[in-house]
Amino acid sequence: MPLALLALAIGAFGIGTTEFVIMGLLPEVAGDFGVSIPTAGLLVTGYALGVVIGAPLMTVLGTKIPRKRMLMLLMGLFIAGNLLSALAPAFAVMLIGRVVASLAHGAFFGIGSVVAAELVAPNKKAGAIAMMFTGLTVANVIGVPLGTLIGQHVGWRVTFGIVAALGVVGLAGIARLVPEMPRPEGVHLRHELAAFKNAQVLLAMAMTVLGFGGVFAAITYIAPMMTRIAGFADGSVTWLLVLFGLGMVAGNLIGGRFADRALMPMLYISLGALAVVLALFTATAHHKIAAAVTIALIGALGFATVPPLQKRVLDQAHGAPTLASAVNIGAFNLGNALSAWLGGIVISAGFGYTAPNWVGAALAAAALLLAFLSAALERRERRATTPGTAVADGTPAARQSAVHH
Repeated sequence: MPLALLALAIGAFGIGTTEFVIMGLLPEVAGDFGVSIPTAGLLVTGYALGVVIGAPLMTVLGTKIPRKRMLMLLMGLFIAGNLLSALAPAFAVMLIGRVVASLAHGAFFGIGSVVAAELVAPNKKAGAIAMMFTGLTVANVIGVPLGTLIGQHVGWRVTFGIVAALGVVGLAGIARLVPEMPRPEGVHLRHELAAFKNAQVLLAMAMTVLGFGGVFAAITYIAPMMTRIAGFADGSVTWLLVLFGLGMVAGNLIGGRFADRALMPMLYISLGALAVVLALFTATAHHKIAAAVTIALIGALGFATVPPLQKRVLDQAHGAPTLASAVNIGAFNLGNALSAWLGGIVISAGFGYTAPNWVGAALAAAALLLAFLSAALERRERRATTPGTAVADGTPAARQSAVHH
């Protein structure tokens, strides 16, 4: 794998830390600003919606800018947003800081995915994408737990100051290691927009919204769920997030490895198992060991879907993949926003802190149904085109091709 992937992973590490660290600090932030836990959950929802908006917006603005320079500009925006969060005098200001930082998220991973895929051979694209996303998953093993620990003992503002410093390191890594990659000639915004006419692209994005939304339904409220239901001490949230991060690392690497071999079967297995595990979490959340194991499994199964879904979007939007790739990253965060909001609703309605797990299970099951629908449509399209070829060409080879498809 090219060394440039390391630079992309460094940037992903910083972004992953700021995205997920807030979940372990919701009680501290809520207490500091005098708001409820569900209200503090808006910091998750706001960030996610910012990614949804920022992904296409920043990508469109960057269509005239070489990809390396655009990645550097995005990291600058990320740094500014986290500094604003660290210095926020009121909850509303912190929410604005979160949104500013989030505007860089989708375009960074979208453009970064395209760059990563172009750096390697065609049969290694999903692996290269997974390598970049390793920075995001490792953030959940190192950055998020350390940020949570620092936030709980020193102050959450210090955590976001450190996250801003991580952004500076990521910016320097991109400037140093990523090669100059000018925007492809002849690819215009209308070509990028044309990808959204492809039903398979839209189905992949819908799977992204629902599948990873299932993960966030549970994980957004992991701190109150584990401390108030499972009986863990506040300090235990740190190592529980480590388990979640280790699961993400494993799932990301497995998903990247098998997506290059059997993409759709990988999605069937990961989404189906995710729905089951999330449903079981409503019961295992009451027992410490079972809850810890379940959290690791949710991380693994949830992130096993990321490389195959991102690669499927790139494959289906071939020729003009940048905007579709970025919007799919926004789709992950649309799922995050939707599930965090739904999770807050069921908690506020009095169903308890485990209720978001049922929401997550339903979302993952819906994503699995879309995966089956996508595969069925693809098979029908192949059958619709292949027989005509066989009729036109009556050779044994043509007849054998028709039988095979």
